[in-house]
Amino acid sequence: MSSSFPSQKPEVTLSLSLPSIPSTSPSEGLKPEERGVKLIELLLSCADHASSGNLHHADACLRQISQLASINGDSMQRLSARFASALAARLVKRWPGLYKALNNTGSARNIDIYRARSIFTQQFPCMDFAYAIINRVLIQVMSHERIIHVIDLGSGDPKLWVPFIQGLGHVPDGPPHLKITCVGRNKVAQEKLGARLIKEAESLDMPFQFNPVNVSLRELTLDMLKVKSGEALALTSILSLHALLAEDDRVNSHFGSSKNNGVKDSRQMNEFLAMVKSISPKAVLLVEQESDHNHNRLVDRFVEALHYYSAWFDSISVAYGEFSCTDRTMLEEMFGNEIENIVAGEGLEREERHERYAKWMVRFGRAGFRPVRLWSDTMDEARRVVEAHGLNGYKIINQKASLMICWHDRPIYAVSAWTCFS
Repeated sequence: MSSSFPSQKPEVTLSLSLPSIPSTSPSEGLKPEERGVKLIELLLSCADHASSGNLHHADACLRQISQLASINGDSMQRLSARFASALAARLVKRWPGLYKALNNTGSARNIDIYRARSIFTQQFPCMDFAYAIINRVLIQVMSHERIIHVIDLGSGDPKLWVPFIQGLGHVPDGPPHLKITCVGRNKVAQEKLGARLIKEAESLDMPFQFNPVNVSLRELTLDMLKVKSGEALALTSILSLHALLAEDDRVNSHFGSSKNNGVKDSRQMNEFLAMVKSISPKAVLLVEQESDHNHNRLVDRFVEALHYYSAWFDSISVAYGEFSCTDRTMLEEMFGNEIENIVAGEGLEREERHERYAKWMVRFGRAGFRPVRLWSDTMDEARRVVEAHGLNGYKIINQKASLMICWHDRPIYAVSAWTCFS
């Protein structure tokens, strides 16, 4: 076998930058619909080449995409720019030193995620929709309990917990003893939340404890939750539980992971749900993205992600118009981070492993939980909250014991409630 190398190699140049439209662009001759179809074709072709390791063809696709996509264009152009950047990041990761060097300087993608989430909550009805359901279910389940312990797995939002405290403050038997445990890595946010909730409880003369747990879900142990005998327990997880699905996919692929209705087995998730089951909560409230980004094959999750995030970029265009502004850019950077994790991440680093409600049904059912029927007045309350935002295009549907918020018939978030089998 010869050890010589070709005198010339195909030129491969990759860029992580997000393009703006040049003064003269090939897109000028295309109608928006034609340009959108072309961008989808190029993105899918590029994902296929990236998946097979064909760098030269992937780069050729990226060059064409960069001429049609732009973070300053219409929603399809902006979305395409984010996906192109994610594909470029995936390809550059083949050279870890190069990838780290490009990201060491702190790129524009390193946004203030908490500020972006605040903008998202204010501008769009999705979180208020979820909070309204959680609040209504918790009040209905806990209204006759005298010692209540609610464990917040990652939200830490006063917009959820202040109305809950106010609701408990007016139950017929008087305020109960309430403890809220907040799990999360942002210590400053936890301190602010604790101070806000303590003040609210004092105004209602409610016995109250706040238990901040400054860890990720991966690091959480049962003793950190400080569960005591006699407490009526409930847990809430808002867009966070899917991170526990992250694992070494190569190992699972090699040894063959057990499946149930197409659901991949997950040791970490199984152990976590078993821990939750062991403390017998009266209710577990789950909010998750209604899409399936947990496929092993890049092309499969790429297609799912392209469909899912196109709904978000369309919604952002309706909310802000096509004119660039700081808030719109921050939101699209936030979603861009998720897209990059889905497209460029593998193994334990790929945490954005969203799954549809049907798969969560399988996971919770195997762990010993059953769904709780959401009352009709809960749906009515959620609908009023969404309509109050005044953003046309959103609607609520009831599907298999979950409530989903949709953007023009495309489900984006599902809210469900669970309790232990008796």
